[in-house]
Amino acid sequence: MQEIPGDLKFMKSHEWARVEDKGTVTVGISDHAQGLLGDLVYVELPSVGDTVKAGNACAVVESVKAASDVYAPVSGEVVAVNEALTDKPETINEDAYGDGWLYVVKPDNLAEDLDELLDPDAYAEQLEEDES
Repeated sequence: MQEIPGDLKFMKSHEWARVEDKGTVTVGISDHAQGLLGDLVYVELPSVGDTVKAGNACAVVESVKAASDVYAPVSGEVVAVNEALTDKPETINEDAYGDGWLYVVKPDNLAEDLDELLDPDAYAEQLEEDES
């Protein structure tokens, strides 16, 4: 399992959010989640200009085993999507916290949304509890 980067916040459903310097938030799924799903074969992303709401499904990742909804960790407008995943969804398997990002949001209420997310230590604890 990859180290959990310290600059991320997590949902209990394994999505991560990274606040960028310009105030946007990059979103992806955790290394743990991609490991559970197995080899990813398809990704359905929101469109630029879409509005996503924290806690609501906004994307789908599909593996050879199952399809899984991806939930928005923060509310806001989608300002970028990772087009490379259309041709290479396995990038998420290879680099869940880097090149495997899904989309970028211009958040509506960042501080409030971040308060609802887990820090890396709390997320690691959740993973340990899930495994026991």
